[in-house]
Amino acid sequence: MTEHSNPVAAAPALTETDTAATFDSAAIEKERLLLRALGAFDSILIAFSGGADSAYLAWAAHSVLGKRAQAITALSPSFSQHDRDHAADFVRTVGLQHEFIETLEFENPAYVANNADRCYHCKDELFEQMESFARRRNFTAIAYGINADDTHDFRPGHRAAHEHRILAPFLDAGLRKDEIRFLSRCAGLPTWDRPASACLSSRIPYGIAVTPELLGKVERAEAVLRELGFRQFRVRVHNELARIEIAQDELERGLESAMAEKIARGVKAAGFAFVTLDLEGYRQGSLNSLLRPY
Repeated sequence: MTEHSNPVAAAPALTETDTAATFDSAAIEKERLLLRALGAFDSILIAFSGGADSAYLAWAAHSVLGKRAQAITALSPSFSQHDRDHAADFVRTVGLQHEFIETLEFENPAYVANNADRCYHCKDELFEQMESFARRRNFTAIAYGINADDTHDFRPGHRAAHEHRILAPFLDAGLRKDEIRFLSRCAGLPTWDRPASACLSSRIPYGIAVTPELLGKVERAEAVLRELGFRQFRVRVHNELARIEIAQDELERGLESAMAEKIARGVKAAGFAFVTLDLEGYRQGSLNSLLRPY
């Protein structure tokens, strides 16, 4: 042994292919755990918004339980027509058992007040309605699609889920967002690359009351951006000002003079007096930055 030799051989560096293969196999193993867990239930209701996470969970439950799994989508002023249409298209394409139900969170002053626990009151109402549905239709379990990455963000709705004893199968399996998208793609689900979505109320800063009229303005403004070809964005409300966040890979197009003029004209027609493009681009849950550390 020479002076500079190492008795422990250095491990070869992982190639990009090795890393991808490790990721794939880990995700597939987690999917096996998920399907096995879901298959153990006699029947189950899935809270289904039409986003990538809830769509994959609804598909997984349907895969192992068939008609003993049913997806439930809540209808309220905070759920846009665009998202309703996406949800309806998905269940038609995949062949899921599905129903829309009405939720009444806007009758709750604590929800309308839009404090930092707004999502708690929304989920509390959703799960109460789902529990009532489950009793009427003899479903034995209820689940929703929170994933392992979501636990790193401010999620007061998870407290409501815990109180109602709602299952979180992705957490049990350790599934992360990128793994859910990968497995959705493998399953041929059209939602695998759907942009992150959230209820319209998430566009309103905490402490400003949420009303159907205000959310209608947001929905009309976001429809303008969608019609202009943008894919990932948010219209955040600051009184009469619409602050628009557009994904970084689309932001340059939004800043072009002619496009900026179209955006401003359309968003003002939706009901806002002033329009601005946020130079930091789209950030999920950006209004949470206004909260004190929790």
